[in-house]
Amino acid sequence: MNRTCLLYQGDRPIPYLTAWQWQKKLVEERKQARREGQDIPDVLLLVEHPAVYTLGQGSSLEFLKFSPDDPDIECHRIERGGEVTHHATGQLVAYPILNLDYHQRDLHWYLRQLEEVIIQVLANFGVDSQRIQGLTGVWINNAGQHQKIAQVGIKVSQWITMHGFALNINMDLSGFDRIVPCGITDCQVCNLDQFVADIKFVKVKEAIAQSFGKIFDLNMQIPVDVIQ
Repeated sequence: MNRTCLLYQGDRPIPYLTAWQWQKKLVEERKQARREGQDIPDVLLLVEHPAVYTLGQGSSLEFLKFSPDDPDIECHRIERGGEVTHHATGQLVAYPILNLDYHQRDLHWYLRQLEEVIIQVLANFGVDSQRIQGLTGVWINNAGQHQKIAQVGIKVSQWITMHGFALNINMDLSGFDRIVPCGITDCQVCNLDQFVADIKFVKVKEAIAQSFGKIFDLNMQIPVDVIQ
């Protein structure tokens, strides 16, 4: 029988720190349940954030083109892997809170599965995408130039996951000009709406949830307490 995954989809952008605390709370609840010999469902959060930059736990400040102390730019160092990235409205951010005891205790497998979710979603919209050997994320070959359309960065503690991936749909890409995205000096970024006319954000959310459930063999459920 498929494992249950609770699907939370925000209908408006939420502050990065709010989502970060939410993730940590969900992770702690699952750790506590394990200590008590209980099991509670996995969770997938699908959200948008106002403009923000995040640095992985080992990320270098040399990849910032601004001061991290600039009061006009929101920037946080967080516990995920990877280098600096940028979030803003028009980008769909997915935070899976999975207990890998019930999936596979293998971080490389998990990263590749997250990438596969994105690759399958893009294929559903008629867009070919791929991985690049040695790099994390999903890329599109646009007129002979590889452009990054999705960033992936995770944290796994006691085999419970947090953080996840971000898919650029119709965001303002100029925010990436303030950083060296993912620490790659010649990294080009792109939006899904460059390849699919009139793309609807809600349709991408639906496709992500469907693909995620399929890839991870999960029964996606919207919790009763959030149904409008």
